[in-house]
Amino acid sequence: MKKTDLEKNKGLKLANSLKHSAAVRAAREGTQPKVDRREQRRLDQELGLVPFACKLDGELVKRLQALAVAHPDGMSGLLKEALERGLPAPGASAEA
Repeated sequence: MKKTDLEKNKGLKLANSLKHSAAVRAAREGTQPKVDRREQRRLDQELGLVPFACKLDGELVKRLQALAVAHPDGMSGLLKEALERGLPAPGASAEA
């Protein structure tokens, strides 16, 4: 094994031990470690969530943000409820 490979393995071991100690400390304190973007994306995909972007009027966005503060699921939950109420049921005629 080359010296560079040995040094690389040492670095990986150190990074892993730091990551593990942070998780242990967070568990001991009763807090969850912050999930990075890649892990959050994986968790969202497991739940069947898909990112969806659109452009909305500024006033409408302000109203949504104000309502999302009080909503238990935040902005995503608020929008899900609003869209489910506004869209026709699956299989129903769109012209009704």
